[in-house]
Amino acid sequence: MIRLSAPARPAYLRVVRASAWYDLAVTAGFATPWTYALVHGALSSLGDALGWGVLPELDLWQTLYANLMGSVVVVWAALRIVRPLRVHGLFDGVARTLFSVWMVYALAEGAARILWLFLTVEIVWGIAQLVPWLRTRHNDVGLEDLIGQAKRSVAN
Repeated sequence: MIRLSAPARPAYLRVVRASAWYDLAVTAGFATPWTYALVHGALSSLGDALGWGVLPELDLWQTLYANLMGSVVVVWAALRIVRPLRVHGLFDGVARTLFSVWMVYALAEGAARILWLFLTVEIVWGIAQLVPWLRTRHNDVGLEDLIGQAKRSVAN
């Protein structure tokens, strides 16, 4: 069975912090309607120049959801920059897995291929943060064990 174990501290915390800096750099422009309009235009132009397709026309709902996502990710990144914890890497890895699943879904439904750039980076950061939590064991791990390990990681 696979057993989750908190990874060694210093090197892993550098990975958690580096992923946070990446998130801050990439998503800060999504956090406001004004900056998102600029990011939208730049991504659409890049996709067009590469022949990967343009983004859909900017509208109020798209902007709102981009701003909500950008705001939450900026705050989450700030937390991981200011106070990185091992458990932050675990939860960020899980979040990146979810983001990746939804990006694959969007690509399968015809989203502009520029999304592949974001998907690739999400997968790399997800692997970098999740793989160190895995180690081989001969016994099962239950949800209670996982929660207990996460609590101990926060305490450390």
